[in-house]
Amino acid sequence: MTRLRGLAWDHRRCWGPLDASVGPYCAGNPGLEIEWDRRSLYEFGEGALGPVLATYDLVVFDHPFIGDIAQDELMVPFDAYLSAEQIRFFERDSVGASWQSYEKNGRQWALPIDAACQVASYRPDLLERYGPVPRTHDDVVELGRQARKDGKWLGLPSVPTDAMCMLLTLGHPREDAEHFIARDMVEQAIGQLRELAALSHPNSSKWNPIRCYDHMVAHDDVVYVPFAFGYVNYAAKTDRPYLRFADVPTPRSAGALLGGAGIGVSAQSNHKQEAIDYALFLCSPEYQRGDYVRSGGQPGSLAAWKDAEVNHLSGGFFSSTLRTIASSYLRPTHPGFIAFFRQCAPHAAAAIAGDMTAAELADHLNRLYRETRQGQPQRSVA
Repeated sequence: MTRLRGLAWDHRRCWGPLDASVGPYCAGNPGLEIEWDRRSLYEFGEGALGPVLATYDLVVFDHPFIGDIAQDELMVPFDAYLSAEQIRFFERDSVGASWQSYEKNGRQWALPIDAACQVASYRPDLLERYGPVPRTHDDVVELGRQARKDGKWLGLPSVPTDAMCMLLTLGHPREDAEHFIARDMVEQAIGQLRELAALSHPNSSKWNPIRCYDHMVAHDDVVYVPFAFGYVNYAAKTDRPYLRFADVPTPRSAGALLGGAGIGVSAQSNHKQEAIDYALFLCSPEYQRGDYVRSGGQPGSLAAWKDAEVNHLSGGFFSSTLRTIASSYLRPTHPGFIAFFRQCAPHAAAAIAGDMTAAELADHLNRLYRETRQGQPQRSVA
């Protein structure tokens, strides 16, 4: 008996289709057992990856870990197990830069099992009284002002992680030798976010996207959210209230931070081929647009995103946000980026709250980024 252990992150969008796959896949592969464990969303995006790879054969993780994975060869490169035709297929079937996000040093370290980026969301039953879905920052501000007259709010999930994500979406990072985000762009982004924060629900600073969406479907006081990672589960609800999702209110809907999740195989696994085969099954277009979606997943396959039945089941989630993810921003994946992001995130939140100037944030951000790229130890920021 061969036993595979996998590690997911703790939301139905991730574990739902993984758990659903175990029975059918093992039935078709006698002698195989599969078990999935879960960890928190924070650990998925910012926690330590190395220690779990000694325990698990398969891990679902956030793509910025790729730099550290490639540097230390922590996972099995998929390209050694894929034909040229399979690689070309995955490249064509990628949503935005999802396939590219798991490539480093000429090797493919994971498959894009899930695709996401920052998108807009709203309660259609509440928004209808104010007009169409906002398309620009000024539209969002005007909606926020009108909503406040009725005692309602915008939503702006801005715990430190999501505050940093919004800064990356609006700051137009350029990643040159001296600056990650130019000071004037930091100032512009923080200015816009402060304007939105003033019109947003008072609990927004305590919310990540999941907490925000849970509030939106349980209460009737948040009309619209301009920037947060999309979750198909809230659009796929058949009972009211449910959410609808839309392109971000930026020029050409461009620049939204790319998220999603990859599935990789630990280099320490004793069952590499079996784990590779199972990962390929999970990421196949047939499973992705079938039981993957029906079990609450948010597929990484472009074919699934364009599938009419998938969009019918999801309240149009995929077709309504495809333009945004197609032009989304792929953050750096060099070694040390996760540590850089983790250190900067509280300061992005502080700047939005008005507890730090945008100029101070820009200086800290760019200094730490230079140190990361140069391989220097990162100092704590006071």
